[in-house]
Amino acid sequence: MISNKNSSKLKFRKSIKELKDIFSKLKFFEPNIDKIIDVFFKTLSNNGKIFICGNGGSAAEAEHLSTEFLVRLRPEINRRSLPIINLGMNTSYLTACANDYDFDDVFKRSLSSLVDKGDLLWCLSTSGKSKNILKVLKYAKQNKIQTIGFLGNNGGEAKKYVDLKIIVPSKNTARIQEIHQFIGHFILEQTENLLIKNYRNKKFI
Repeated sequence: MISNKNSSKLKFRKSIKELKDIFSKLKFFEPNIDKIIDVFFKTLSNNGKIFICGNGGSAAEAEHLSTEFLVRLRPEINRRSLPIINLGMNTSYLTACANDYDFDDVFKRSLSSLVDKGDLLWCLSTSGKSKNILKVLKYAKQNKIQTIGFLGNNGGEAKKYVDLKIIVPSKNTARIQEIHQFIGHFILEQTENLLIKNYRNKKFI
């Protein structure tokens, strides 16, 4: 029992160190983070929508980040709902599309029916290799839809199709997702601050 406890402690400390090492490299993302904040601000200021998608844990993150703007990000700030829309939608849509067409089409099909000029696509993928992510990114490129990619490892094939990217330098899926969530929250907070500052007199809050 004691040896198991010691083993768990060592693994826990190793995970903390691994996360700290990644955090120490985040300063290199600052230029792209600033650009993404600017793009989010301009998209929403011009009544555009942000569409977000991911698979597995990244799907959960996409749903989480979408909710932060559709509902509320910070309890002390009440403002109107902002359109960050999860392309995964719901189980009925996902299973129907996968069954009637192909799972590779689940993001592309919903985007194609909802997107308008000036909208933005935000993809989360730890590997950058998911076929449905690649398919929606290629569709976006063909239709001149601006794209943001939160990726991991070396970015995979997806990095070729995104306009602005954050590639977390890790092969550990959990660590990549944790960094995606941290940066996503920071970007949304700063975007919200800009919107409030610039539109305080237009009933934004």
